[in-house]
Amino acid sequence: MIITKKRLDRRTFLRGVGVAVSLPLLDSMIPALSAAPPPVKRLAVAYVPNGIIMQKWTPATEGASFELPAILQPLAPFRDRLLVLSGLRSHPTFPEPGEGTGDHARAAATFLTGVHPKKTEGPDIRAGISMDQIAARELGKQTQLASLELCLDSSELIGGCDAGYSCAYANTLAWSGPSTPLPMENQPRVVFERLFGDSDDTSRAARLARIQQDRSVLDSLLDAVRSLERGLGPQDRGKLAQYLDGIRDLERHIQKAEQQSARELPPMERPTGGIPPTFAEHAKIMFDLQAIAFQADLTRVSTFMISREISPRPYPEIGISDAHHALTHEARPDAVEKVVKINTYHMRQVAYFLEKLKATPDGDGSLLDHVTMLYGAGISNGYEHTHTNLPLLVVGGGASDIQGGRHLHFAEDTPIANLHLTLLAKLGIPMDALGDSSGQLPQIAGL
Repeated sequence: MIITKKRLDRRTFLRGVGVAVSLPLLDSMIPALSAAPPPVKRLAVAYVPNGIIMQKWTPATEGASFELPAILQPLAPFRDRLLVLSGLRSHPTFPEPGEGTGDHARAAATFLTGVHPKKTEGPDIRAGISMDQIAARELGKQTQLASLELCLDSSELIGGCDAGYSCAYANTLAWSGPSTPLPMENQPRVVFERLFGDSDDTSRAARLARIQQDRSVLDSLLDAVRSLERGLGPQDRGKLAQYLDGIRDLERHIQKAEQQSARELPPMERPTGGIPPTFAEHAKIMFDLQAIAFQADLTRVSTFMISREISPRPYPEIGISDAHHALTHEARPDAVEKVVKINTYHMRQVAYFLEKLKATPDGDGSLLDHVTMLYGAGISNGYEHTHTNLPLLVVGGGASDIQGGRHLHFAEDTPIANLHLTLLAKLGIPMDALGDSSGQLPQIAGL
């Protein structure tokens, strides 16, 4: 690899033996005596299941003077970037005549599509293209990967998961077409290798061999890194060092998770791979992977199921041994209090991600300045399986021109698909319609 004092191309790679690592945006990639390129626009979606305790989520007042309720308190450092949205509904999530139950599967399937899913457990599934994949088709023209689809639970797309509905509806948010759900990945090692590795073998034997070798992806890039650094200014060297440190930290965390997994698995059970031992550790690694993929401009779209619908996950690390889904069907005060703790715990993981984005330089600002994040659920009241007044947040960076620091309440019949239309337009992807949409939201769009 030959490095000169000339301007670096935006798509410069560090190349080692079987490894090619994309670089973040450096000052050396901006032509001399010219204005900085326009900021890159990115979309991150995060989803939580089983509903929210809405009285602990919804601010008491509208507009800019609202106070953050209990569940949203972890987002206090980002209040000026935050839009709390209430009143939006998902009409396609409600059952059609004769369909009966299945609210959880429909909630996930319609969240980004706005299309009522066909009730089936067989291969004849049908929903609609999701807004993240519409964004990926356009934004992915400039990146190595069109999008990332991540989760923390297992994510099978076959079989039945909810009252006659295929697991494909419940276990993903991303649909590249009406009959094409995209699988979501919960293994940090697999995601890391998709971003940086060159191995097609993700077997347990191969993973354990990598642990024994304890070899970093970056080890094969040292000569290229040293050559590149000699041609960079101090600020670029600092950016490069931070980026490479982030890659190495991810590797260490993943290797640790694999070692723990290898120790703790009973010898006769099927191995589950390198899943970290706690929910928070797993969530943080997956958020770190999203952040570093954005930083290297490997992708500009990520979709993340923090947990799947009907999730039976307990949260012993915060003192809750009960299954999440079962708790949402209890009206007892102690059960409600536990669900509030779970909702808040999820929000703390999101705050970690936002802080990570804020601390990562990107162009003339930070990644937080250039990411629009949508967070929410397809169910509001988990006890009653309601799909009106959905719990939704948007954290918008400057590149999307979204005015934060507000609680906006919309008319009762306003589709959530209108929000998707609005966010796509902010990302530079205007559309006339999506699912059951009726137009953009003027309070966000600035129309």
